[in-house]
Amino acid sequence: MLQIIEDLRTIRRMPRVSVSLMLAAAKDNDPFFERVVRGFYAETRRRRRWFPLARRWQYGVALCPLPGTFDEYFMRIEAAARRNYKKAARQGYTFARIDPNDHLGEIAAIWKSAEVRQGRMPAHFVEGRVKPYTNPPSRTDVHDYPYFGVLKDGALYAYAGNMVAGELFMIEQIYGHAAHHAEGVVPLLIIGMAESMMRHYPHVKYYGYEMFFGASPTMRRFKKKFLFLPHRVEWQLG
Repeated sequence: MLQIIEDLRTIRRMPRVSVSLMLAAAKDNDPFFERVVRGFYAETRRRRRWFPLARRWQYGVALCPLPGTFDEYFMRIEAAARRNYKKAARQGYTFARIDPNDHLGEIAAIWKSAEVRQGRMPAHFVEGRVKPYTNPPSRTDVHDYPYFGVLKDGALYAYAGNMVAGELFMIEQIYGHAAHHAEGVVPLLIIGMAESMMRHYPHVKYYGYEMFFGASPTMRRFKKKFLFLPHRVEWQLG
């Protein structure tokens, strides 16, 4: 009950933003990207079953409005996040954009390293049944679906798949090997992606990590470390 009351207070004071997915720019790209943008936008328009007046992805989207430079972002996140990032770097982990098809065995090992991640994982995940990735390469910097990873000695220990759609860079999947979480591999990944997006995707204004409400207290605390805070969003198809 106390959490519900606090969430209602948060809803009343959360920032409001308008985010353009810039669909018109997808005409110069592979049709895959128009389908991704339209699919995401359609999801944001769906009504919530338990509260029909509100749409999905409207209240409580976990967003970080990007500052002018990466250094500003780095200094605004919590000190604990910066320490974990530096810890991973000291231990020899590096951040890079990856082709997930080059790391299918390591992705399977990451999946199999934990049966529970904010809930019990499906059987194919726990069993490490990874299928090849078939997303086409993007031809522009407006829409993309990049994968990034954290590696050490060429082996992958954390990775994320992300939707780039106009002003939005959204983390859609992110996993780290459970045996290496304490070494800071996931913070290195999240912070590395912030730096990469600010360098390579000039239209992006918001760094997103799905929803804030509905996440466990532990996950909410984790998102806050990296400035993924609840926002009320008006989505523009563009």
